[in-house]
Amino acid sequence: MQPRKTALAHAALQTHRAGLDMRQRRVLIMADGQRSLGELSQLLGPETAQQVAALIRDGYLTADAEPTLHEALATPQAAPAAPPPAPAAPASHRRSLVAARLYLLGMLELQRDPAAQRLHQQLQRTTDEYPAVEVMLEALTLLPQLTSPGYAQRVQTRLSEVLPEEHLPALARIGLALED
Repeated sequence: MQPRKTALAHAALQTHRAGLDMRQRRVLIMADGQRSLGELSQLLGPETAQQVAALIRDGYLTADAEPTLHEALATPQAAPAAPPPAPAAPASHRRSLVAARLYLLGMLELQRDPAAQRLHQQLQRTTDEYPAVEVMLEALTLLPQLTSPGYAQRVQTRLSEVLPEEHLPALARIGLALED
């Protein structure tokens, strides 16, 4: 099963007004029709299957071959037997290490704690990809000690939207540690 968003899910993610918690929003963001339920569970944790089932029940996700509203509008009516078209650009086109770095530098700069300032300087000086990601993960583990849990969660969620996909498993592990 490869769950994907419905038109209701797209609207809920854009307006932020649906009664979804952060875990449900994270599942919706990651459910792109390309990842299987097993892959989502690896990225987001063992409770993902229950969340996906609830989101399917509530109409936010679909697991069948019905096209979403966006796909239905993009597919001509004369060819209903054709498979849905592949997305023109991959979802990762907005993901970049530079964007993630700049965002987290801004969040660290707002903190007045010496540890946050040290990480800010370290992230500025680090030019290699993997050491920079390690500093980002260290900063994410520090933020809940300096700010409210909700603020720290929002920073992590935003970072998960811009960080390159290859680093998302490490970010998900940090997220599970923050929630425990």
